[in-house]
Amino acid sequence: SPENNEKEKDEPEEEFSMEDYIEDDETPAYRLTVNNYSKDDKKIDFAHSEGASLNEVLIKQLGLRNISGKQKKLALYLLGNIDEGGYLRRDLLSIVDDLAFSVNIETNEDELSEILKIIQDFEPNGIGARNLQECLLIQIKKKQDEETGNKETLKISYDIISDFFDEFTKKHYKKIISRLSITENILKDAIILITKLNPRPGNGYSSQIVKISQHITPDFILETINDQPVVSLNSRNLPALRINKTYSALLDDTSKEAEHRKNKTKKDTITFVKQKMDSAKWFIDAIKQRQNTLLLTMNSILEYQEKYFTTGDETMLKPMILKDIATKTNLDISTISRVANSKYIQTNFGIIPLKYFFSEGMQTDSGEEVSTREIKKILQECIDKENKKKPLTDEKLAKILQDKGYQIARRTVAKYREQLGILVARLRKKL
Repeated sequence: SPENNEKEKDEPEEEFSMEDYIEDDETPAYRLTVNNYSKDDKKIDFAHSEGASLNEVLIKQLGLRNISGKQKKLALYLLGNIDEGGYLRRDLLSIVDDLAFSVNIETNEDELSEILKIIQDFEPNGIGARNLQECLLIQIKKKQDEETGNKETLKISYDIISDFFDEFTKKHYKKIISRLSITENILKDAIILITKLNPRPGNGYSSQIVKISQHITPDFILETINDQPVVSLNSRNLPALRINKTYSALLDDTSKEAEHRKNKTKKDTITFVKQKMDSAKWFIDAIKQRQNTLLLTMNSILEYQEKYFTTGDETMLKPMILKDIATKTNLDISTISRVANSKYIQTNFGIIPLKYFFSEGMQTDSGEEVSTREIKKILQECIDKENKKKPLTDEKLAKILQDKGYQIARRTVAKYREQLGILVARLRKKL
């Protein structure tokens, strides 16, 4: 009828195919991961035990001291300012002001100093110091009071830390020997004693803030198949993404009812469910695209650094920057950067962050381009084998590398040494 024709014209054309939404069963078109756990796998729960905190240990010792009520309040305030390393980092004058304004207790530096001396007698030895020098002196003094032997070495150690701390930290040993009129052997004994002291007496106690152990889960797994390195995504025990069959069935039933009765409410329901299913499908496709990007990037790194992944020898690492992989994959540099900064790969020689494989290059005398990582390894080996009585200076290290064919300046050697966490020659010196 004309009326029916008008209704048909007003109704929007069907833009969806029901086959796009309704699956035959719940088997997903795309699985996010593969579940590799078997019923034989054992699940191990590790018991976690947390001991008393440093603050609790110190408060317990304070309770054993015969002090006045005010002294106890001052002591508790001081204990609250001791950090996890066991140091009182805030100066006493500032604490005097804090007490006056915060808890309305009037005191002075001398009174606080007397309380601090009581705290510094607590265990662990060296607690409550305001700096490293004071921490070491507290420990040596307590050893002098408690130990019957080794008096001479303890006295020399105390004098070194008390009067020649700057020279000691800078390893100006000849100055110390001269000014204390001692032999090199006596100085050696004192240094051995000092180096056995604890520079962070608060370590070893539970933090008041709960710390969660972080375990690295690799994003990629490298395996050797037919003598060839093959990389795959780590998908162990992760769930699959799929469209729930309940919603597919709901859409099917509602569609049939709407078509049969021309029910507008049912058609609105259809549109709503279709939108949600479209969003779900888009999300699954986005995850799939992300995995493809990860694999594409990792396979490109694998191909670029094939010699390294085959041997595990870091000297085989070729110079490689983000742009190299971006060009190889036709991806944006920012995409490669995000992958490199947050992903790990499990290999036969350890779990390694992807950013480890990126390094700048340098040319040798022969024109060959080598990775700066190779130079750092040689630098590390030179320092490991050096005579600790006469450590190699940056100038000498630069000369050694130049003799090996690496054109490198002294300031570059210094930069690489600092990146490796190695001290300057003077501070590496040993008697």
